[in-house]
Amino acid sequence: MPEPIEDFYAVIPAGGIGSRLWPLSRADAPKFLHDLTGSGHTLLRDTWNRLEPLSGPDRIAVVTGRAHRAAVERELPGIPDMNVFLESEPRDSTAAIGLAAAILSKREPDVIIGSFAADHVIRVPHLFDWAVRQAIAVAREGYICTIGIPPTEPSVGFGYIKKAGELIVDGAPEAAMVDHFVEKPDLDTAKEYFADRSYLWNAGMFISRADVLLGEIAEQEPQLYAGLMDLAEAWDDRDERGPVVDRVWPTLKKIAIDYAVAEPAAEKGRLAVIPGHFDWDDVGDFASLAKLNSHGRKNDLAILGENARILSDAASGIVVSQTQRVISLIGVRDIVVVDTPDALLVTTSEHAQRVKGVVDALKLTGRGDVL
Repeated sequence: MPEPIEDFYAVIPAGGIGSRLWPLSRADAPKFLHDLTGSGHTLLRDTWNRLEPLSGPDRIAVVTGRAHRAAVERELPGIPDMNVFLESEPRDSTAAIGLAAAILSKREPDVIIGSFAADHVIRVPHLFDWAVRQAIAVAREGYICTIGIPPTEPSVGFGYIKKAGELIVDGAPEAAMVDHFVEKPDLDTAKEYFADRSYLWNAGMFISRADVLLGEIAEQEPQLYAGLMDLAEAWDDRDERGPVVDRVWPTLKKIAIDYAVAEPAAEKGRLAVIPGHFDWDDVGDFASLAKLNSHGRKNDLAILGENARILSDAASGIVVSQTQRVISLIGVRDIVVVDTPDALLVTTSEHAQRVKGVVDALKLTGRGDVL
């Protein structure tokens, strides 16, 4: 087995509630703290297990909310306390990843960091390992590098990356430059991208020298950069950290790293991509969760829940049960049923993306008790 990479630090942003998976995913039990694949581990733990061979256990950092610290440390008992970076409130991915980059760069100026979401499902780990090692080789040359997934279908649920010309880097035979990013397309456009084969799904993974990433943030979002530097300066001093976080963190701009870093870097020829030939899913809604747990067999009914009591006759889709209730499904196709002690969701795979609208409506009506 290859040795961990000496100059590499893995960063796991563990935030968000996964609102399209409500009522399974909640503010106090977000998506990354669930076992959604039957692996016996939460998505967070699976992410750690993937990254540990690349970085070693002492070089993985998790960025998460204060409310989730205890749960994260229970899932990752081997994580050093100094590598748990706590957000006082969500400020989107540039603040989260930028905070980790700023802290780690102060500790180790030449460090290469890789950001990998806590709530994605990745299979065929040796192919994931190979893609990351290629991306690290590219990052050593001063590029920001992302990993894109060759599409397996014309999906409208993912953003896309358009590859440009080949990039020649030792140790990264599949490296290419990025031409541009594309938001989630309509179905006709997705079919064009799928046929083109120069488009990859945007999996939201970024590998870069920490100083290069911070330089891009400084160029595009100077106020955000200044705040991150203030935080990093105080972070490893326990007495100073709290007051500085309370003062600075709420002022940081909310902006996704795709907009603050990746898209501008692509426009300037500073962003590269490695194709990732592993099975990947961001488990963005119950339709993808059903597909994941039925191995793509549309006529199957996927069932999640340790004590689920399901009777099924000619039904397909997914049932998630956290109660002792008997659930009977007869002659329904692509059904989604999520049964929890205080909330019940019934929809179809076709409308799974609309679950977020239910969460937004509940917020407006003040029903925080079921969120």
